[in-house]
Formats: sequence, structure tokens, C-alpha cells
Amino acid sequence: MEGVPPRRRIDPTEGMSALTSWMRAQDDATAPPAAGVVRTAVRFTLEELAVSSPGNSVEVRVPPAGAVQAIAGPRHTRGTPPNVVETDPATWLALATGRLAWDDAVAAGKVAASGTRADLSPVLPLITRAGKFTS
Repeated sequence: MEGVPPRRRIDPTEGMSALTSWMRAQDDATAPPAAGVVRTAVRFTLEELAVSSPGNSVEVRVPPAGAVQAIAGPRHTRGTPPNVVETDPATWLALATGRLAWDDAVAAGKVAASGTRADLSPVLPLITRAGKFTS
């Protein structure tokens, strides 16, 4: 059903803690957090995207951490979705936190985006450097 918020799999407190660990490592140029922490941060931010931009017209994939459908528009039900965004965990977290601009990521080849609705620049970043949600 359109309009029904997605079920959360990542506890928001745990997700924000993981994301904060990742952001701190970026800011301090320290060793990256453990893979499990990064995976939790990615899944948390994907869930935030689905909450802040509900819908089923774009599939956002961040292998191997997860995928989510978001953005209002025509619902996709079978086969390969017509609107797909795919990137790696580090790029996704940089986009989600505003450390990397959408256009820069696309131009650098860090994001594969196909379809007329696959431009996520209007909905990113999700979370500011100060750890506040943008929506």
C-alpha cells in the first residue's frame, strides 16, 4: 500500500549510533568502523530514505548491505525496475550525510542511475553532518 510506512528492521538508536561512528571516522580520518557497523549505518539510512520519500518507483541498491524502494510514482511489481540507483556503501553514506553531492557522485561514476526518476538529488542528504535529519 502506498502511504504505509515501511517496517523498520534497524532500531533508530542503533542505526544513528552506527552512522555517527561512520561520520566520526570520516571527520577524524581514523580507521573505518567494522563492516557490521557500516552495514547497519547503510541499512538505517536506506530505511530513512523510504520513510522520508515513501513510494515504490525507484529501487535504491547498496550491495551487499541492502536495497529499498522509495520515491512516489508508478509502482513497480515485476522484473527489473525501470528506475534503479546502485552504489557502494561508502558512496551511499557520503551521499546520505551530505559529504558527497549527487551530481559529483554520478559524474565520477560512483553511482549507476537509470530511469527517469532515478535522480535522488532532491531527497539527499538525509542527515546533516551534525546528525540531524533533513526532512
